[in-house]
Amino acid sequence: MPFDGLTLGLVARELDRALTGGRVNKIIQPERDEIVLTIRNEGENRQLLLSATANCARAHLTTTRKNNPLEPPALCMLMRKHITGGRVCGIRALECDRILEVEIEHHDELGDTVRKRIICEFMGKHSNIIFVGGDGRIIDSARRVNELISSVREVLPGLRYELPPAHGKLPYDSVTADALYAAMAGMNGPLHRLIAQCVSGMSGQTARELAFRATGSEDAHTGEIDLRAACESVAGSLASIPSHIAPAILFDGDAAPVDVVAFPSASRAYMKAEPYPTISAAMDAFYRDRDMAERIKQKSATLHRTLKKNIERCERKLALQNEALLGSQRMEEYRLKGELLTANLHLAQKGARCVEVPNYYEEGMPMLKVDLDEKLSPGQNAQRYFKLYQKARNAQTLAAEQIEKTSAELSYLEGQLDNLEKCSEEAELSELRQELERFGYVRPNRNRRQLKQLPPSKPMRFTAPSGRVILVGKNNLQNDKLTGTAQPNEVWLHAKDMPGSHVIIVGEDPDEATIHYAARLAALYSKGRASSRVPVDYTLRRYVKKPGGAKPGFVIYTNQHTLYVQPAEETTSV
Repeated sequence: MPFDGLTLGLVARELDRALTGGRVNKIIQPERDEIVLTIRNEGENRQLLLSATANCARAHLTTTRKNNPLEPPALCMLMRKHITGGRVCGIRALECDRILEVEIEHHDELGDTVRKRIICEFMGKHSNIIFVGGDGRIIDSARRVNELISSVREVLPGLRYELPPAHGKLPYDSVTADALYAAMAGMNGPLHRLIAQCVSGMSGQTARELAFRATGSEDAHTGEIDLRAACESVAGSLASIPSHIAPAILFDGDAAPVDVVAFPSASRAYMKAEPYPTISAAMDAFYRDRDMAERIKQKSATLHRTLKKNIERCERKLALQNEALLGSQRMEEYRLKGELLTANLHLAQKGARCVEVPNYYEEGMPMLKVDLDEKLSPGQNAQRYFKLYQKARNAQTLAAEQIEKTSAELSYLEGQLDNLEKCSEEAELSELRQELERFGYVRPNRNRRQLKQLPPSKPMRFTAPSGRVILVGKNNLQNDKLTGTAQPNEVWLHAKDMPGSHVIIVGEDPDEATIHYAARLAALYSKGRASSRVPVDYTLRRYVKKPGGAKPGFVIYTNQHTLYVQPAEETTSV
């Protein structure tokens, strides 16, 4: 279910039990809108993740290691200064809404005991992490909100922290059937919509679940049900949920995770549910890949625009060069007219616009019309044609060279765009960016929040039905390392005449089924992945060479065979 007020309340109870009394040992801010506190409690280090990212705003314990910036942001440094070494006094949800408060007690410079708060507001694109001092004033926040952004409530250092405006709804943790019935009296519409309007902390999915428990249908209408009985059921369900915690991740028919729930979901009982011991464990597992994919998408947006812009530039350039090459095809015409005019200068009159001369290069010497510049003499007109011939000849040579160069650059950029779409980790994105910086497509990163040096990324690893290991590169650096370290008699594969990954079957003499399986992977991780039939070349590694001075990922190969395969279905590497 979405991270609504009800779910946050359950998470807050869990975090309060696990962390209260613990000492804050470490604070990092891996992203602008994300804080990780390492808290030692009961002899164990636990990481509390507080995220205010728009699509994945949440709070829970995590086991995922986050990369720390070389220079911590201001909010992180302030938190380190004020609360490192402090003890967690309590963690609670406020106002039955999507607001979490982490209260930490520490000693200030004078030795006095002071309590400060980290307040997390989980409200979609308006989510925020706000650090509040003991006097109730804001020390700093992940997002500063001035009067230009919001005329209702500013969030700036030095201002007193105020809760967001109340909605006037019934608190979900103390709602009664009578109060809910009175709130709904006179209202018409789907029951789930009325629940969301009248009870605090209700997301649309939670309201649908409560409506299903009350009536057996998510879309039950108030005009078709006993409203008082439904209100009694909703109030009873809300009261019983804290004692029936059953964290799980729900999967659809394609075995893809679609949601994480803190309590049994009767309305989606048809879905496969994978249980977890705690809500934090379930949320950590559910959001790990989703959050990484969202971060990669955000961070790769600039690179994607840069690559598309350069691809379009190369395409325009290639069109002009091809046009110039076509224009140079009149080269022989210019030479012929120059020679014929030189041999028949006596037929041309100065000031004439054209002259007909015999074409002695063809049988029967038919007459050929030659256009003249009336301002030039016959001899000068002949020289003009020879100059046009020489210019067209030079243009043909230059255009052919430029077309080859531009085509190579276009192929490289399309390959990088394909590699960008395969990035699933920050290390892979960093390697791709560094390569583009090296070739001048992207300016060097001068960001003060640059992350510490990441360990090199690794190629994907698959196991064929025969048990053979198959390695697949995800970027040019991986491709070069993969091909460079493969044994001479191992099979190397690549999609034919299109950007794609280098693929290696580990070990010698694989069977045909394994080669076919590897070819389907090569098709999947190529530009032709959307096609139903992709040509894939394969040869021994000994026949794959990298030309001197070639760009990363570029190779030439011989003695290849070609398979036409359907790309493999999306699968997970091991």
